[in-house]
Amino acid sequence: MNHETKTRTILIADDEPDILEILNFNLQSEGYQVINATNGNEAARLAKLHKPDLIILDVMMPGKSGFEVCKILRADKEFENTIIIFLTALNDESTEIKGLETGGDDYISKPISPKVLISRVNALFRRIIKETGSILQIGDLTIDRERYIVSLKNEEINLARKEFELLELLASKPAKVFLRNEILDKVWGTEVIVGDRTIDVHVRKIRQKLGDDCIVTVKGVGYKFKM
Repeated sequence: MNHETKTRTILIADDEPDILEILNFNLQSEGYQVINATNGNEAARLAKLHKPDLIILDVMMPGKSGFEVCKILRADKEFENTIIIFLTALNDESTEIKGLETGGDDYISKPISPKVLISRVNALFRRIIKETGSILQIGDLTIDRERYIVSLKNEEINLARKEFELLELLASKPAKVFLRNEILDKVWGTEVIVGDRTIDVHVRKIRQKLGDDCIVTVKGVGYKFKM
């Protein structure tokens, strides 16, 4: 048992009893508290009742689909930063892209390997950042929002203003895939007309300074931070 997981609660929504049983056993063995739902309506209700730290949603469920539940929860401020994983037997790119665009943080295809799921859950929880006032701390990376200073392993990294703002946005929610339109709106604003290439250029410059793997491109969707 991982003692750091004791207070973390996970909601699993799936209409297949065998999957619920397997995931329950493995997540509880890891030290997580688990809540079960067997349809989309119940998932939305239990999520709002218990405020879990992470939610696992089957895409195709009775009542509301996993995508519909995710949209409902993401529209609620209380679930803006809640980690959401989709489970689905639909193993195709368009379904995965739809899940990420809906607000999912990760996407796992059935049949499920419990070990893989546990690994992904633990990895997503490790991405939860430490935030103290204006300081954002993610592993060896420190972002000082007030002074516009970025440090990696205590070495200051020189970023242009828009590079800093783009990095700060992505790093503020490491598990989230930011859509290209969302990035343009939040970093450049609606009054400034810039093209998609502007994001690509700034991402390339950040990668050159922090490492190629610090920002992940999600094809057809946008970008997410990874450190």
